[in-house]
Amino acid sequence: MNPTISTEERLARIRLNAFLYFRADWLQRLVEIFGSAQEILKQDAQTLAQEANLNPSTAANLLKEAFAINPQEEWDKTEQIGGHIYVLEDEEYPQSLKNCKEAPIAIYVLGTLPAPEQACVGMVGTRKITPYGRRVAHKLAGELAQCGVTIVSGLARGIDSVCHTAAVELKKPTVGVIGTGIGRCYPPENRALEKALLEQGGAVLSELPFNRPPNAFHFPRRNRLIAALSQPVVVIEGEVKSGALITAKLALEQGKDVLAVPGPIDSPQSGGPNHLISEGAGVVTNVADILDYIPQAQRFGLAPQFFEHQVQAAAKPEEELSPRQQEVMNAVADGQLSLDQIALALQADVPETASLLFELEVKGFLACENGLYSKSKF
Repeated sequence: MNPTISTEERLARIRLNAFLYFRADWLQRLVEIFGSAQEILKQDAQTLAQEANLNPSTAANLLKEAFAINPQEEWDKTEQIGGHIYVLEDEEYPQSLKNCKEAPIAIYVLGTLPAPEQACVGMVGTRKITPYGRRVAHKLAGELAQCGVTIVSGLARGIDSVCHTAAVELKKPTVGVIGTGIGRCYPPENRALEKALLEQGGAVLSELPFNRPPNAFHFPRRNRLIAALSQPVVVIEGEVKSGALITAKLALEQGKDVLAVPGPIDSPQSGGPNHLISEGAGVVTNVADILDYIPQAQRFGLAPQFFEHQVQAAAKPEEELSPRQQEVMNAVADGQLSLDQIALALQADVPETASLLFELEVKGFLACENGLYSKSKF
């Protein structure tokens, strides 16, 4: 921690940080105007309003909220569970958050935050997860973690939980940015996941006072921190008006790349990602699509094989084919054959062969180009 920041100033910053109805950069501006957080808290509401050009009721509420908490108690409770409270001047305060326009003046941290050179990818999405979203989230997060990337998400139900779980199962670190104080776990069923996350070298981060309960407006604020810690941000599922799209908007405002996983056009939960793609977001069909957006400076040490774009045809259940259809597939093998050549190989007449070829085309096993049949790549 920065020794030039006195204990008294740290405690004053913790008090100011409790006023959540102000943008964080406005709080920092107040500190600059008065020279310190301690000096701000010495003012009465009228003086504070005049000097900082605030509405008198806003100034009064700021002081009320600030003095409603005990900063020493916040510090002690955080230490008791193995956490720390960092201010902007501390070396431990993540540089990526410092670069954020609305950087919190204090953050509460459990566990170990990623090093500045560590590649971090934000993965966000709906709480109303579909089976498709669950599969995709687990696959992408797991492969990113295997590659050496740290997953950043919100430790909420749905997509967030699946992404954190995929990393934890591989014993890889992941970061949860939460919308409550670090003294609470929300949702409560994620207590075991939070514990496992910390055991695997990950971290939990919040800008909220230690015991602050969940509140609807906390989560949009939380989302800007996920965006700040990540490059790029991947949206997996979410409705058009969802928190995931708020995160995408905040990421774009911070100059971060936004990627989206396409989904079924009749699924409301894919409405958000599909909309983002229509607006120019990067399309994610495999993990390499995400890795392409990681800055070069953060790629050192990542597993190189995951950067390879491999287009693989989906495996088709050839065991479902009839014996005669299988003979056609064996005849075509890896080559390109005409109808007559296939009929000759089967010792069949043209009508029977044409019927078999039509059935295999419909099932997606064969493709015909310029009169030649070959195994389908799609």
